[in-house]
Amino acid sequence: MHRLIKSEPIRVLVTGAAGQIAYSLLYSIGNGSVFGKDQPIILVLLDITPMMGVLDGVLMELQDCALPLLQDVIATDKEEVAFKDLDVAVLVGSMPRREGMERKDLLKANVKIFKSQGAALEKYAKKSVKVIVVGNPANTNCLTASKSAPSIPKENFSCLTRLDHNRAKSQIALKLGVTADDVKNVIIWGNHSSTQYPDVNHAKVKLQGKEVGVYEALKDDSWLKGEFITTVQQRGAAVIKARKLSSAMSAAKAISDHIRDIWFGTPEGEFVSMGVISDGNSYGVPDDLLYSFPVVIKNKTWKFVEGLPINDFSREKMDLTAKELTEEKETAFEFLSSA
Repeated sequence: MHRLIKSEPIRVLVTGAAGQIAYSLLYSIGNGSVFGKDQPIILVLLDITPMMGVLDGVLMELQDCALPLLQDVIATDKEEVAFKDLDVAVLVGSMPRREGMERKDLLKANVKIFKSQGAALEKYAKKSVKVIVVGNPANTNCLTASKSAPSIPKENFSCLTRLDHNRAKSQIALKLGVTADDVKNVIIWGNHSSTQYPDVNHAKVKLQGKEVGVYEALKDDSWLKGEFITTVQQRGAAVIKARKLSSAMSAAKAISDHIRDIWFGTPEGEFVSMGVISDGNSYGVPDDLLYSFPVVIKNKTWKFVEGLPINDFSREKMDLTAKELTEEKETAFEFLSSA
């Protein structure tokens, strides 16, 4: 008889819903692979007014998927409709970097968007809402949204570095000829930019049924300290160069992984990377930055993984990306006070 007891639906917003990441993401949310097969969903799709025609097409397709968990799908260009009573907000939409655009101009345009969306979360969403920021520059956009929603706990805000995490995992797996799930506990430290530090000092790989450290398994320190790091850092650009479009399928998969782990927790003995508020970390990263750390998650609450030894090579890379984030934050906050 338990089939008859249906959970209350949750309200999930995806912004930039007419874009290509959303196009890969919405089906995963709707088919139960993010929030579970027995969790009904009211899916809210937000985009800018000029995209409403395209968004209508996406709405039609979602209807045509005939997904049993989708109780309702709402397409809108109005923040007061989109942010009402949310349980989860996935902020994918942002101003993309145009050719010849300075990073500073990009930051300025996005501060405006994420200040406005943060204020809308503050005004309309549940205080327990989980907010996941994907739109770049993701870390600083996330911090901007959080600062603009002071009554929502800052721990409820996270940004996506899971794509970088998955890229690192898969590079190691490819090199060793194993599958990606044989590799665990890689870390992305810092900014979701080319200064991020993919760290495998604490990562393990399953070889012939036993767990071995990645450095020990690969016996190729120069690759791990050189080409491996730059490959992961620059993977996004490599995909754009090849596809003439930015990563969408892999980004959507990473968003699904990130949210599913928030919802259901991380497996015993495993940690994942996400951008979170740095307050109270034990790794010498300044407070009040939105920085990617290794975390474990239980009961929808993340905690820093503590006590990992940090060598000099790592320290330098972790400080470099923290410096970039501090500069980004300062620039953004100048705009924030005037936006």
